[in-house]
Amino acid sequence: MGERLELGPLELRVLAVLWERGRAATVRNVLPSFPQLAYTTLMTTLDRLYRKGVLRRLRLGRAFGYEPRCSRDELFGNMVSGQVVDLLGSCRDSTALLSTLVRAVGHADAELLDELEALVRAERDRLTWRAP
Repeated sequence: MGERLELGPLELRVLAVLWERGRAATVRNVLPSFPQLAYTTLMTTLDRLYRKGVLRRLRLGRAFGYEPRCSRDELFGNMVSGQVVDLLGSCRDSTALLSTLVRAVGHADAELLDELEALVRAERDRLTWRAP
């Protein structure tokens, strides 16, 4: 999952089922959650997620079992991080983007601003510690 990861709506729904399940699942295990889909469509979607590095694949008897390689929060954190890096790279004035982010965090939950501040301090300390 090192490079830019984009997931479609079906891929996200399949991942949600796997996270909810909490253990490796075959196509047949997941199929009841998607009665409108053909077996081959679900098999292709699971294989695509595996090739994107989002799922781990293992043998379960004669079939493959699939399980997420990371938690929902870790995956979405990586996806958002990629988006933010792209936005910062394409923005002439990063202050506008950052202030929008801070306002959005404040609107969602004022207590998150304290968490954001602590995370900024921790990242600043980490970067200072690593500096030559």
